[in-house]
Amino acid sequence: MVQGTQMRAHLCGIQTAWTDATDAREAVIAIASVLDRASIGHLLVFFSPAYSTSELTAAIAEQFPGVGLAGCSTSGGISPAGAIDRGFVAIAFPREGFRIVSSVLTEIDQLDVESAASSVRALRRTLDQGRPDRDPGQRFALSLIDALANAEETVVSAVAWALDGIPLVGGSAGDDLAFSGTALIHQGEAHTNAAVLILVETDFPIRIFKSDNFEPTSQKFVVTAASEENRRVHELNAEPAAHEYAMAVGLDPERLTPMSFAAHPLAVKIGGEYYCRSISRLDPDGSLTFFCAISEGAVLTLAQPRDIVEATRAELSSLDTALGGLDVVIGFDCVLRRVDAESRQVRHKISDLYRRYGVVGFETYGEQYRSMHLNQTFTGIAIGLGNPV
Repeated sequence: MVQGTQMRAHLCGIQTAWTDATDAREAVIAIASVLDRASIGHLLVFFSPAYSTSELTAAIAEQFPGVGLAGCSTSGGISPAGAIDRGFVAIAFPREGFRIVSSVLTEIDQLDVESAASSVRALRRTLDQGRPDRDPGQRFALSLIDALANAEETVVSAVAWALDGIPLVGGSAGDDLAFSGTALIHQGEAHTNAAVLILVETDFPIRIFKSDNFEPTSQKFVVTAASEENRRVHELNAEPAAHEYAMAVGLDPERLTPMSFAAHPLAVKIGGEYYCRSISRLDPDGSLTFFCAISEGAVLTLAQPRDIVEATRAELSSLDTALGGLDVVIGFDCVLRRVDAESRQVRHKISDLYRRYGVVGFETYGEQYRSMHLNQTFTGIAIGLGNPV
């Protein structure tokens, strides 16, 4: 586990810093003390939901005046030195080598898709100014979304459409599996029921990725009763949802926990490929609430996990080879992957991989990849050691 405050300077000019300070203001001051603030153009921050968001944003404005800002609360941070269950992680982009613009979409539970797409196109035009011939392969987009608004699918669909080919990755804000209140920050203001979009253009080689560690079984469930607006499934195969699921995996329906859901994920088949639709919690009435949108009539497949360490190692090794070495990886890792790794007593091996390959990011309530909202997946953007463009 991380102790104290540390930082790491990457060859591309990005600085990463992290602290386990328990007070928001103290955390920001600690981070500011180890960064070269004069070179920073934009901050991306991930923080404990125990912090006061207003105190955090005020402290950042004081310590980093004039610096662009985006961030969200988490269910755990990822630093190049290991996992942070409580604390603050900062990714400081330099002014040189990176051009960044950002915006916020509000009231996403009632999102006007056309209006949201127009906002994203306007953001693209801002990034385009003075650089009409820029290689589109040097751009990527990051999304941070309030998971408790239950709107990720609508947001990602609208954003990906308007990005017109710029690849999108991101994560849904968390709150340590409390499901009571997540927070986003953008340019000194706190938001809920919102999404923050960051567009980045860089001189360095990049590649987006996604990795999971599950494979489908022959066990199927049909969603026969659901409250689609709050992602709650009441019946599977015309039986009470929790009971039917528990019987299939050999567990007591009244003792289902996040560890149960992490070990026995459900998946949906789209375009010939399976994507996780993870359960977030057991409800008092025996229904199951999901991290992703679920509709009546959907066919869910019980999945079984593969070796999470080897799957993660293979993905990071492939990226390392493709990019001529990894400088930094901004990663969005499902909190249920952490729960699964802990239950199998391999979390330390995952942390070792993240240290080796320079992964920094946070543990999420959902992951975004291109036009998809996913669960139980590790997504992100890898920045390589190759020569700048």
